Amino acid sequence: MLSYNMDVEERSVWLRATPGTAVLAQPFYCTEAGQFYGRAHFATARTDKESYILFYTLSGSGLIEQNDQRIELPAGSALLLNCRAPQSYCTAPGQNHWHHYWVHLDGMGVANLAEVLLPQGRLCPVAVSRLEMQPLFEALTNDWEQSTTAAQIERGLTLHRMLALMARQLLAGDESRSNRTLIEQAAEYIRQHYAEPLSLDGLLAQTPVSKSWFLRLFRQYMGTTPYNFLLSTRITRAKELLVLTDFSVSEIAHQVGFGDESNFSTRFAAMVGQSPQQYRRSAMKPAETE
Repeated sequence: MLSYNMDVEERSVWLRATPGTAVLAQPFYCTEAGQFYGRAHFATARTDKESYILFYTLSGSGLIEQNDQRIELPAGSALLLNCRAPQSYCTAPGQNHWHHYWVHLDGMGVANLAEVLLPQGRLCPVAVSRLEMQPLFEALTNDWEQSTTAAQIERGLTLHRMLALMARQLLAGDESRSNRTLIEQAAEYIRQHYAEPLSLDGLLAQTPVSKSWFLRLFRQYMGTTPYNFLLSTRITRAKELLVLTDFSVSEIAHQVGFGDESNFSTRFAAMVGQSPQQYRRSAMKPAETE
């Protein structure tokens, strides 16, 4: 069942095609496409349709709902949706328009890429540059009147490029999140074990990446090297102990992971600008009153 409110501007375009047997056998094919200049009350709801639909927002924002998921699709975002489950989409609340491209597509190639673009059926908007996506939609629709098998297969290749572009962007984002998590875990390990004799090889033993890549990622996300991060963590803890305890400098040096007092004092002075004893005296000095 389909219901809709076609609150769109007259310049909106809705194209339809009836693929032949040869086209239906292709991994990517489309049956409908368009460019809608949706106004504030544009809305569509359907129970099912034997296809997927791909949206790309040019301006304004859309709201897509399916399986208790509500996804807003702002400008520069693309989304693949499986129409075989009930869905609805409309101009997002608070927006006065939703200018977007859309295409109904299907085929085994689409289904395969849907495993990436719809992980566990989850709707995943993908940020894609208009400079990359708009030419693909224009290529798809500009020769729509060409009904030859060759023209329809060419449209299938364009669909493949669209979905591959989205998949590449999505996977790159997943990789970035994975890299950040890896470095955050390494940093937390350093915070928890700073008093132990840590080494770079020990950290690398817990990560699935090469030494050079780990060092590059650590500097990218933490702004420093693992060694300097460890040193900063140790010195920060030493400053706390110098102020809050009566432990000797030698005891503090060992408690924060330094092998001897001399090395500790040298590193402390280089980072803080004072020796440990000077820092303790200045921190304990009563504040002057006017």
